[in-house]
Amino acid sequence: MKRGRKTNEANSSSSEGTTEKESKRLKIIEKKTTAVQSPDWANLLQDIILQVFQYLPLLDRAHASQVCRSWNQVFHMPDLWRCFEFELNQPATSNLRTTHPELIKQIIKRHSNHLQYVSFKSHFISALTVVFVNSKSLSSLKIDDTPVDDPSLKVLVANNSDTLKLLKMSSCPHVSPAGILCVADQCHGLRELALNYHLLSDELLLALSSEKHVRLEHLRIDVVSENPGQTQFHTIQKSSWDAFIKHSPKVNLVMYFFLYEEEFDPFFRYEIPVTHLYFGRSVSKDVLGRVGMTCPRLVELVVCANGLRPLDEELICIAERCKYLSAVGLGECEVSCSAFVEFVKMCGGRLSQLSIMEEVLIPDQKYSLEQIHWEVSKHLGRVWFPDMMPTW
Repeated sequence: MKRGRKTNEANSSSSEGTTEKESKRLKIIEKKTTAVQSPDWANLLQDIILQVFQYLPLLDRAHASQVCRSWNQVFHMPDLWRCFEFELNQPATSNLRTTHPELIKQIIKRHSNHLQYVSFKSHFISALTVVFVNSKSLSSLKIDDTPVDDPSLKVLVANNSDTLKLLKMSSCPHVSPAGILCVADQCHGLRELALNYHLLSDELLLALSSEKHVRLEHLRIDVVSENPGQTQFHTIQKSSWDAFIKHSPKVNLVMYFFLYEEEFDPFFRYEIPVTHLYFGRSVSKDVLGRVGMTCPRLVELVVCANGLRPLDEELICIAERCKYLSAVGLGECEVSCSAFVEFVKMCGGRLSQLSIMEEVLIPDQKYSLEQIHWEVSKHLGRVWFPDMMPTW
């Protein structure tokens, strides 16, 4: 009896020990399962709020940050300040989109090291200089209608020469060719550049063509005249363009012309590697003829207006010599239907974009307006119709 009782007690204690081990094991499994199944709600909510904040205007974002501590933490997360647009205007101008100066100061104070993609529109050079002084990793910068000057560009270069890859400047009259040349000399990783023609120089093109500099991918040049006859346009040497295109053979060279007819004399006198060409004002037959002779790399051509003289010969010349042309837009111009059909026939299916107002096409003995879309469609290999002016 004693031996049996001892045996039962031993079995009982053994089973209790096993039960305890299994219980501990089950608790561990439950904890692991719970950890896997239950999400981190705090981080999940932060991610959602961060995505919402990214779509809010700055002022709304600042107001939302005052709701609670968690939202304020999201407001100051570095990911929210990689890309930012500053707009600071004079009190007399529109205040609807302006960025409050105190808010700019807070952003610069806490997030200058996080800023990478910045668009700046301001009448206060001091605000822009503060951004340049405090930022250390800008890769993309757009400056519009801002009195940026050469000294402030030197500050930009000193702090961001290793990271700057894109620079777009518009309406910055206080920058000189020497100022933009300083950027090209120091920022060897610059891949995209947009500037006004008065900043373009032979020295700049040669700097962009140096062995130290990466191949430029995109160069946009705005050639703008506000007052006819009062702006003198300089000439860029052919040798400078040749060196530039030799260094960056695949660059997109985009030129926007907003000139009066008498101001085109310095342009298209010799071969230029332009790929995209836009004429925002009336351009003469003579200039379009020179385009055909001097722009063999042309990919896109847009002519907003020309006058009442048909552009038959000029379009044929462009089709013959511009072998890469794939997009054409014609506005207030005139072209005979026969010449237009011949132009399309010569370009063929490579014309992926063809936007021609119906009023541009002049019927002749060979083609009427009803017939031309069939002929053009045949040579394009797809259905095509001219654009029509809305009747309302």
